[in-house]
Amino acid sequence: MKTLLGMLCTLVIALPVSAQETGNVILKYGLNFLKTPYVAHTLEVNDEEKLVVNFDEVDCTTFVEYVLALALSPVKNETIDKADYARSLQNIRYRNGKIDGYTSRLHYIADWVNNGVRHGFIDDVAAANSPDTLKLSLNFMSTHPKAYKHLEASPENISKIENIEKALSGQVTHYIPKNKLPDNGFSWIKNGDIIAITTNIPGLDVVHLGIAYYEKGILKLLHASSTQKMVVITQRPLAQMLKNNKRFTGIRVLRMKEDKQ
Repeated sequence: MKTLLGMLCTLVIALPVSAQETGNVILKYGLNFLKTPYVAHTLEVNDEEKLVVNFDEVDCTTFVEYVLALALSPVKNETIDKADYARSLQNIRYRNGKIDGYTSRLHYIADWVNNGVRHGFIDDVAAANSPDTLKLSLNFMSTHPKAYKHLEASPENISKIENIEKALSGQVTHYIPKNKLPDNGFSWIKNGDIIAITTNIPGLDVVHLGIAYYEKGILKLLHASSTQKMVVITQRPLAQMLKNNKRFTGIRVLRMKEDKQ
């Protein structure tokens, strides 16, 4: 695994030209992860819940979390202090920034977004721009405990997850249905916005995360791809990616607060 401090120095100093041109701090860091291998379950390496930082292997969620944490961390003398970075990442990944077992991690993206909005580092952009809504009905984790290492052998964790699911269910979120998203996106979707892909899989709200990336006026997705096994930019428009997958229903659009950049 790359040393955290060494990787942070590289990310701050060695910026690709395309990122400099966008002037967007999220893309500035996100593009540095291109070709990073996709590996699932990298946060499940410890029996006890601990903050994991692994820039060598990412999934769609950890990729976005690492990039957002970099963007939220102060740059001092052209680098980021690893303690500042760890603090930012913990605030993103855990409810109220506190690690208290497996269920303190924000597993559902609805919970993840609520935490970011509540603590003032994320804006729900779709809420202000799209009239279309979804009503949450979450139970996937508690009804599929064998899919999760720390649920399968822990009735206590399953019970805690059920309570979290009940608290989130019934909430209404704004999104863009996939049949309403044009190839060129919308003027209010900006480079570097966080894109959360919604799903019709029962009991889930979101199945994929990525970062908005415009190329020649076409809205694409910078993301950790499970099919291509690395961080890539989609060749096709994001709108086409959504239409080609029956499980995708649309997108939520989120943004790091401007005063945090």
